[in-house]
Amino acid sequence: MKSVYWQPHRASRPALVGMALLSIGGLLLVESHRRRVPERYYEEKVAAARLAADCMETIKQRRMALGYAIDPAIDPAETGLIGAAMTPATSTAGRLAAKRISANPNFAAVVVALLKRAGVQPGDTVAIGYSGSFPGLNIAVEAAVQTLDLEPIGISSAAASQWGANLPNFLWLDMERTLADEGKIRFRSRAASLGGVEDRGLGMSEETQQTLRKGIARNGLATIEAGNFTQSVDERMQLYHDQAGIKPIKCYINIGGGATSVGKSLGKKQFHSGLHRWLPKRARNIDSVMTRFLAAGVPVIHLIRVTAMASRYGLETEPRSPAVVGEGEVFERYQYNGWYAVATLAGILAMLGVLNRRAGVACEPMPSTPRLGQ
Repeated sequence: MKSVYWQPHRASRPALVGMALLSIGGLLLVESHRRRVPERYYEEKVAAARLAADCMETIKQRRMALGYAIDPAIDPAETGLIGAAMTPATSTAGRLAAKRISANPNFAAVVVALLKRAGVQPGDTVAIGYSGSFPGLNIAVEAAVQTLDLEPIGISSAAASQWGANLPNFLWLDMERTLADEGKIRFRSRAASLGGVEDRGLGMSEETQQTLRKGIARNGLATIEAGNFTQSVDERMQLYHDQAGIKPIKCYINIGGGATSVGKSLGKKQFHSGLHRWLPKRARNIDSVMTRFLAAGVPVIHLIRVTAMASRYGLETEPRSPAVVGEGEVFERYQYNGWYAVATLAGILAMLGVLNRRAGVACEPMPSTPRLGQ
């Protein structure tokens, strides 16, 4: 008795080489014919980024006029938005890399994209929580809000973490007033808090607290200085709703990781950067401005973790020179030519079909193994 085994017919080497060349050639063809196409809201994004760049240049010139030199070793892009390691206006530790990344006017385009996703329309009221730690993001938000013709109600924190807007005579509050005085931005914050731990300046020296209070008074803003954390959240919410009047607040924008806005240590771990539409179940017991707005059905834009956010939208993560307006995947994306991709795939499938038809199977006899006892 004999058994058989199946041996597939091997494709010839020229056929395999031809298949490889066809695949590589098709890949090169598709890659070489891709083109950049504008993302949605391209015009608004570019307009917002240009306004942000103009505002940043205004701040830079004002800083130099005040005698605050720009150190290229600390601020290689020479934006003028990077503060010092430690000053009387410094609240907590901060990451220099994050401050450098955030000083990019193209973040205004990111804010435009997020506001559009949130569904806001021209004339809508938005609430904003500004952070002295990220003046670049503050400017990006203001440029986006003005470009989209929104009505903002802003509350600022006077203090800043390391490398933020912590120059004693040029806090974020001073920067914002400069932009308003120069006619770049048509609005300003309605009030300010000391900032820092629990937004109440806990743990700050008397000198630091006096520096921040002088900054708030110098800029003619009302002061939020509650007795405890809950009262601070209450006062912020009350101010937002009082200022909005009968108009509904359509979105809340938070910049940075301030406890009053985001929540204490647990709250800071629950929210990623970007747009939030619903309050996560795990955050329902956390009290903050963000959680209260989300519980009321108001979408929230959270601007934090700038390195990850820059990577997500194709912005520079190691800036060494001034950012170019309109540069980044938030403005444009690559689009492939579908016809070339289809043609390449069809060619590969056709060659596979030819090889399959030519490939036979050889059936060769194989002696059977003698059984025991035979």
